[in-house]
Amino acid sequence: MPSEIHTKADALIKAAQAKGLTLATAESCTGGWIGKALTEIPGSSAVFLGGLITYSNQSKLELLGIPPEILDFYGAVSEPVAGAMALQTRDMLRADIAVSVTGIAGPGGGSEEKPVGMVCFGLIRRGQKPTTATQIFGDLGREQVRERTVLTALDLMQTCVDQL
Repeated sequence: MPSEIHTKADALIKAAQAKGLTLATAESCTGGWIGKALTEIPGSSAVFLGGLITYSNQSKLELLGIPPEILDFYGAVSEPVAGAMALQTRDMLRADIAVSVTGIAGPGGGSEEKPVGMVCFGLIRRGQKPTTATQIFGDLGREQVRERTVLTALDLMQTCVDQL
């Protein structure tokens, strides 16, 4: 695991432990890499409740209960889907904070409206509505898009923990 990811995951786990907060993830394009990064940190089981890898649309529908009309209208790579993923994950796992990612890592699958390297993020904390954001990392190669997605997700969760 890249050292920057390890460093950010370690800081996030320690900050969540210090504040007694729990974390959860819903991942599509990263395939569980955020959860892997968090669980590599000793003591992470005290705060990381778990994660769902919902790579396919079917798993988004069946495991997370994303309304089909949202998926059909906006597509899997969209802020509405990312927000719904975060919300459902937080509620299912009863976490204080949940992050979600859905994107196009490449090398194919992009379009003019949704290019390779586009990733949508969802973030939610207990008692709040989800916030969403989109990053377009560019066609950097599959591994680089996924790595940057993990780093961004860790940063988003860290900011949320720091604000509580």
